Amino acid sequence: MLVTGREILQDAHKNNYAVGAFNVNNMEIVQAIIEAAEETNSPVILQASQGGLKYAGVEYIAELGKLAARNAKVPVALHLDHGTDFDQVMLCIRHGFTSVMIDGSRFELDGNIAITKKVIEVAHVVGVSVEAELGKIGGTEDHITVEEKDATFTDPKEAKRFVDETNVDSLAIAVGTAHGLYKGEPKLDYDRIKTIKELLDIPLVLHGSSGVPEESIKKAVSLGINKINIDTDLRVAFSNAIKDFIKENPDNIDPRKILGPAKEAMKEAVAEKMRLFGSAGRA
Repeated sequence: MLVTGREILQDAHKNNYAVGAFNVNNMEIVQAIIEAAEETNSPVILQASQGGLKYAGVEYIAELGKLAARNAKVPVALHLDHGTDFDQVMLCIRHGFTSVMIDGSRFELDGNIAITKKVIEVAHVVGVSVEAELGKIGGTEDHITVEEKDATFTDPKEAKRFVDETNVDSLAIAVGTAHGLYKGEPKLDYDRIKTIKELLDIPLVLHGSSGVPEESIKKAVSLGINKINIDTDLRVAFSNAIKDFIKENPDNIDPRKILGPAKEAMKEAVAEKMRLFGSAGRA
């Protein structure tokens, strides 16, 4: 069933678990995520990044997501990840997204508050939930890059002012993760997560979570993380399965047979994350 991000995340916030938000680019990826959600009885968030929208188009992504959600036996939200401007966010809302992120982290605090309030004024009227970001998460996601020297952790006092002034539904915080592949092991600032959660009392979001050790994820969830974005780990599972199939079957030219094992590998990776996050059995 298609629901808002708020519906999914408020339950996670209330019951102290996290829901996975997985990036979608094509039919097989959507199917893999939904099948994993149904097999684990987990709520799930299908999300489209800038690269996904550029690759498939907002119409294709929206229709794939809505079709999958309507037929799913578990709650599914369709989410825009890292919306870059007001017009793009409105376009996704018009196409049926039930949750959107406006990423104003490139602005100073006042500018971030202003653009977030502008989006919320429209989104909440039509029942769409809104995620924002405070602090700058390093690394690269599609064409959005934040150099390590420019990455900044979320200030708890600024976060409190931000939420009070915007009434945002969930907040992505910078606490030591980064987008893309890690060169070393990430060190999460657990005290910062705990402090922000106590100040805000809303669902908190962790971006750049692929490659973060399982124990670190579990601790972050126990301290108040309720939405966890995963992309790179799924890409690795998907692409490795394709490479293995082609290596073993070099003469096969059937896309269905090539992509089938990749879908299964991704499904297993998604299900593993759902169990790790504590969302399995929560639908």
